Amino acid sequence: MDPVSLILWPIKWVIELILVAFHWLWTLIGMNPDNGATWVLSIVGLVLVVRATLIPLFVRQIKNQRRMLEVAPQIKKIQERYKGKKDQFSREAMSRETMALYKKTGTNPLTSCLPMLLQTPIFFGLYTVLHDAQNDKAGVGFLNFDLATSFAKSVFLGAPLKETFIGAWNHGGPVPVLILAPVMIVVMTASQFITQLQIVSKNMSPETKASRMFQQQRMLLYLLPLVFAVTGVAFPLGVMFYWLVSNFWTMVQQFIVIRQMPTPGTEAARAREARLLKRGKLVVEDPRTEADPVVEVKKSQREQPKGKSRSKKKGHR
Repeated sequence: MDPVSLILWPIKWVIELILVAFHWLWTLIGMNPDNGATWVLSIVGLVLVVRATLIPLFVRQIKNQRRMLEVAPQIKKIQERYKGKKDQFSREAMSRETMALYKKTGTNPLTSCLPMLLQTPIFFGLYTVLHDAQNDKAGVGFLNFDLATSFAKSVFLGAPLKETFIGAWNHGGPVPVLILAPVMIVVMTASQFITQLQIVSKNMSPETKASRMFQQQRMLLYLLPLVFAVTGVAFPLGVMFYWLVSNFWTMVQQFIVIRQMPTPGTEAARAREARLLKRGKLVVEDPRTEADPVVEVKKSQREQPKGKSRSKKKGHR
């Protein structure tokens, strides 16, 4: 077994368990086990369980991004201090100061990438399980040969779930595939575009929009939907159902996060403050700080009757 298969084996085993469990549940309540709707609902249940399991990683990613924004000005100061210095000593000193700041503030730039890295094998495992099942291949665990065959032969709205748009087009396949696949591709592309647009337009601070990262994010706004549009024609309908449901989950999740936990200093943050202020739930801090009493104490000390005593002495003379 190659290293990739070895890594994916436990992931695929869990995925098959969830998929087959939902298929058993729908069958138990009276649905046809070989019907395409039963398998589509099983895929939907699979996506919901997997994405719900990844919520803690997503929340951790958001929190780390918040901390990274807080330390960004300090990181910029360190970079400006060593700007133009390309000698080895300066580079090492800048690296030491940067790592010391990360350690002090409890931040790590790699942490924001960790959730995505952990999700990659899960998503790839989902794809291979569904793809193998659509080709009559038994899985590594609960998806036996009979269930894989049932999945491969299932039909949803007249379209076989194992069929692809390009395959139906080249071989004169079922007309429902030529209709359903383009509709799904358009919806997938639109949902991905809306998700990225929410981030770029509402949840980025002016400082971020002036950075190179914003330009990369803006490229993704148009690039990712284009990838869906181009590659979608080669994916079986069963896999496309997974992607479609996953995209909708991401879009709704992103909407909730931007609305309830926006990045400070963004349009979304100002909109949330306006909503809270309208409801009377926004706590406005008193501009008078703890420094005021200190000032008053100092003033009272300055008003000690020293001047009076001096004036009396002068008058006595």
